[in-house]
Amino acid sequence: MTAAAQAAAGRAGSLPPGAAPRVAVVGANGHGRWHRRVIAPLHAAGRLRLVALVDVRPVEDDPAAPVPDGTLVHTDHREMLRTARPDVVVVCTPPHTHLPIALDVLASGADLLLEKPPVLSTAEHRALAAALASTGRACQVGFQALGSAALTELTDAVRAGRLGTVTGIATVAAWQRSDAYYARAPWAGRRTLHGRPVLDGALANPLAHAVMQCLAVAEAAGDGPVEPARIEVERYRVRPIEVDDTATLRVLSRSGPPIVAAVTLAGEDFVAGEVVVTGTAGRAVLEYPTDRLLLPGDADPREVPGRRGLLENLLDHRADPAVPLIAPLARTAGFTAVLEAVTTAPEPAPLGGDLVAATGDGPQRVLTVRGINRLLRRAADEGALLSELAVPWAVAPHRTDLTDQEGTATHCN
Repeated sequence: MTAAAQAAAGRAGSLPPGAAPRVAVVGANGHGRWHRRVIAPLHAAGRLRLVALVDVRPVEDDPAAPVPDGTLVHTDHREMLRTARPDVVVVCTPPHTHLPIALDVLASGADLLLEKPPVLSTAEHRALAAALASTGRACQVGFQALGSAALTELTDAVRAGRLGTVTGIATVAAWQRSDAYYARAPWAGRRTLHGRPVLDGALANPLAHAVMQCLAVAEAAGDGPVEPARIEVERYRVRPIEVDDTATLRVLSRSGPPIVAAVTLAGEDFVAGEVVVTGTAGRAVLEYPTDRLLLPGDADPREVPGRRGLLENLLDHRADPAVPLIAPLARTAGFTAVLEAVTTAPEPAPLGGDLVAATGDGPQRVLTVRGINRLLRRAADEGALLSELAVPWAVAPHRTDLTDQEGTATHCN
């Protein structure tokens, strides 16, 4: 048995028979309330015991996530780790705080459910991976869409050759975000905060799942997790923010098909998020937020119900290490490489004038880019960046070449 397997077995046997794992949430407000709603029925069923919540602000009430009697409330995660001694910690804090909190959690002897993006650079990814190896702990990353039965059916079809040789993978999504969205937190719309990268952009945050779903399909089409060789990105913005709200991205891997992402938070019409897989024998489309799937031979898209919860999967893995994690840190290495390339790209190009339309007033004002849905759809269909489609306002892509297996990168425009 390997050291990691021994450590995992030790985890599973560390609790008294029948005892529920002790769970804590760091970052209990905001999106942390979603995690609390996941935890509430599991606590009620005795599957786990919620022992502590941590937030720098007073913990918000949520009828769907009541705070059980006896649950400790802290403002400092280190104090919580010392006093509550949880077995599993959910970390849902701003991305730039993830690594130091995660390292403290692992050092305390707990396993980790870490919200996406897990870390902000390849160097941070290596540091976290090293801590996992040395402690023997488990880390699940919060890409919950990876637990979709529809994604599993799509990747099974890819592996079975139903699409032939996959020649391209793309995602297109068009959402809208109001002015209030960019006032939701001090780090909203920021590139850095207190000298650390934040990167609250379309690619890094709300539409990160679209990119990760593409990487999961490319993993099925290739020989394992994607190792990017070149990453090209074009970033745009319609507000005075520091990050992108519209972008096209292309990932060329060391082996396997190219990936293109064409996304916006300033869309004219809503496109939930589609992953389009093109092969020599057919085409498949997965609308990943709704789990609607179209495979070769299907007349229409159909809903494929069922999602495996990441926290429940982590608990199953703790009880039996033979149960694989859905979103282990290693599976997200390609996403971290993409995120780092976006981090090092130039400031997004501003869009304005007659190109941008405004609707609504006050905090609910929404800005949209005229014609953007048609352009993004075309980019996804053709596997192209906006600058390659003769779009007059497009800018040249920023390119990152990953020159060796260690991920050392060179940048060029």
